[in-house]
Amino acid sequence: MQVLVTDPIDDAGLERLRAAGHSVETAYDIGDEALLNTITDVNALVVRSGTDVNEAVFEAASDLIIVGRAGIGVDNIDIDAATEHGVIVANAPEGNVRAAAEHTVAMTFAGARSIPQAHARLRTGEWAKSEYLGTEVNGKTLGVVGLGRVGQEVAKRLESLGMDLVAYDPYISEDRAERLGAELVEFDTCLERAEFLTVHTPLTSETAGMISTAELELMDGGYLINCARGGVVDEDALAAAVEDGVLDGAAVDVFADEPVAPDSALLSVDNIVVTPHLGASTEAAQENVATSIADQIDAAFAGAPVMNALNAPSVDESVFPRIRPYIDLAETAGKIAAQLLDGRISSVSVSYEGDIADEDVELATASALKGVFEPLEWQVNAVNAPQIAEERGIDVTESKRLQSDDFQSVVTVEVSNGDDQLAVSGTQFTGGEPRIVKIDGYRVDAVPHGKMLVARNADKPGVIGFIGSVLGEHNINIAGMFNARRDIEGGEALTIYNLDDSVPTDVVERLLADERMIDVRYLTLNGASDTK
Repeated sequence: MQVLVTDPIDDAGLERLRAAGHSVETAYDIGDEALLNTITDVNALVVRSGTDVNEAVFEAASDLIIVGRAGIGVDNIDIDAATEHGVIVANAPEGNVRAAAEHTVAMTFAGARSIPQAHARLRTGEWAKSEYLGTEVNGKTLGVVGLGRVGQEVAKRLESLGMDLVAYDPYISEDRAERLGAELVEFDTCLERAEFLTVHTPLTSETAGMISTAELELMDGGYLINCARGGVVDEDALAAAVEDGVLDGAAVDVFADEPVAPDSALLSVDNIVVTPHLGASTEAAQENVATSIADQIDAAFAGAPVMNALNAPSVDESVFPRIRPYIDLAETAGKIAAQLLDGRISSVSVSYEGDIADEDVELATASALKGVFEPLEWQVNAVNAPQIAEERGIDVTESKRLQSDDFQSVVTVEVSNGDDQLAVSGTQFTGGEPRIVKIDGYRVDAVPHGKMLVARNADKPGVIGFIGSVLGEHNINIAGMFNARRDIEGGEALTIYNLDDSVPTDVVERLLADERMIDVRYLTLNGASDTK
């Protein structure tokens, strides 16, 4: 596979990709136009914060499978556009969590004790001991805006130094906050009570400029630390608040525009400590994020779960071997069901029975939707299948039942056009052999692979022979077959044929011309071509 790296990452990540057999090209500081020309045949794109991965990039990259962000923040990646184009977006949140948390703690102390300012003056020969009266963190209240991975690590470290914790995060449970020793409060309350406020929220349309003049006034006499994302805090307002004495100090590692402009207001205020986005700048962190992204890219190429996918279902690595067969089975069942049902699909139901119902099946459900939509010639994969369903107004439901009447595990995909429903059920036999065990109420035992013919006919003598004769006349070889009927003798029967050859439309029409035939469908599965 072709991998393009447009921002510098640690060599360990590059070597891991090359060792896996992939072709890796680095193009640091590539321009927007050059990127569009270069990415046409690329399968994976690796970036940090310096590359704008926008809609135009996804339009140009028809072979792109995954975009890997070697770090946490993904505000430079259009995730909606990625999802629409079926491209996985993954980051490496664990690799630099510890480094970012430690830098935040360091910046907290640097701001509270004026360490950089005192250092700079001493280097010039000034012994300014009396001019710097620091603030201890022990017994103070730490406000945390965003209690995610980094926020939690910062909270743990500073809580152990005697700080009281309050936090604002609308996406975390009170129980989780309590286990960290933090009290969940509203945003304004968090600012009012915080003597030190640390920001750990991504930059989104909702968080851009969320802390400005009015919010800073609530922090009267406090310190603000931002080692998260530039743009969350209004930089001019922060500079003014410190200069005017509203805040006692601030420490900033990230900026709205990087590199920060020399005339930035933040650089001219003595009580503001600044560093050039060093949060993740440790040797260990850089190696960790690079190898993490390399592993996720390799997993995406192999069709395995991508652990930190932001726009696709993922699953724990230890669980994946147990559910992988059912991911493929769900897709196949969805594909068969969609090809057998007439009319526009209005709803899809995916149900799990038996042992599989006790697992995380989100990825299997997404694969079932992929199977349903693929025969309809929509550009679809497990990444964008849920979005396609939503955009087209297709209701999707998922259900589980821990008991199974006949098999250890069963996956059923049912599609409906509003008037009629059709369900296809599958299971895994011992030895990893998939089987379709029920179609539209008929109990079957069919191998879901390659070229298949599904015929519904009157349950009368000679019908199977007739079908076999027609196929034989057209040199279509039958590799296997299974016949089933409902409980009533003489009613309807269903026959499934595994074939070595394609079935032309005129052969299907020839079969349907017989009055005993009710329906005949030719299916292709598992990438089978429509030629011999």
